[in-house]
Amino acid sequence: MAAMTAQRDPRPRNAAPAVSLRDASIVFRLGGDATYCAVEGASLDVADGEFVAIVGPTGCGKTTLLNVAAGLFPPSSGEIRIYGASLSGLNRNAGYLFQADALFPWKTALENVAIGLETAGEAKAQAVARATSWLTRVGLAGFGGRYPHMLSGGQRKRIGLAQVLIRDPKILLMDEPFGPLDAQTRQIMGNLLLDLWSADRKAVLFITHDLEEAIALSDRVVIMSAGPAARIIGDWRVNLSRPRDIAEVKLDRAFHELHREIWQSLKSEVLKGYAQAEGA
Repeated sequence: MAAMTAQRDPRPRNAAPAVSLRDASIVFRLGGDATYCAVEGASLDVADGEFVAIVGPTGCGKTTLLNVAAGLFPPSSGEIRIYGASLSGLNRNAGYLFQADALFPWKTALENVAIGLETAGEAKAQAVARATSWLTRVGLAGFGGRYPHMLSGGQRKRIGLAQVLIRDPKILLMDEPFGPLDAQTRQIMGNLLLDLWSADRKAVLFITHDLEEAIALSDRVVIMSAGPAARIIGDWRVNLSRPRDIAEVKLDRAFHELHREIWQSLKSEVLKGYAQAEGA
């Protein structure tokens, strides 16, 4: 494999972490006096400009942590801070890309991308011009007039990326965004994401079940235990140079060594998660 040149971002970065969780626990009420502890004592920092992936078994609370970072609900105990400030209400610094499509079926691709700017008060002509530019950036120039049902799964994901990034959030929250796609399309979308991210290095918190995807994309891989009361049990630095091509980086010996090391910690938790799901 050809050596890759490290890519530096010369711009100044905020000294405070973009996202900081401190001993955060999330407990849900089930009715009456019954409760369910989804996450217990989670502490995690995501630096400004850093790409962090969280991996863990099904039902371990990965999405729950992401929702707390989005400000959809507060932790039951502990603290979350965004760029050093305690988060109260929605995280206005963040854009959220869900696993399921969040496109309006009655609007065209162009209208779906522009609508976020229009609802924020931007003039329609300017919003349409910026949306057109973003469609080009995600490889869909000429597709602006198509409706969601006329697009492939990968194309709809490209629209979703443009929807989020057009508003230029400082933090990008991604909940298994490429999970429903086939392997080849996932790889293409991963490379597109890396290309777009490298342009301005937003802080990224990326949820996935796929350990290979996590290593190929991120600067750090964080592992969670099986639930209930899931905890963060590992945090690995990914010392693979950038820029990266996902297909090529998976051929690197360092990639396989890191995958083997992380999997040793993750395997038993995945098996616990499957056992709990089968017994439910």
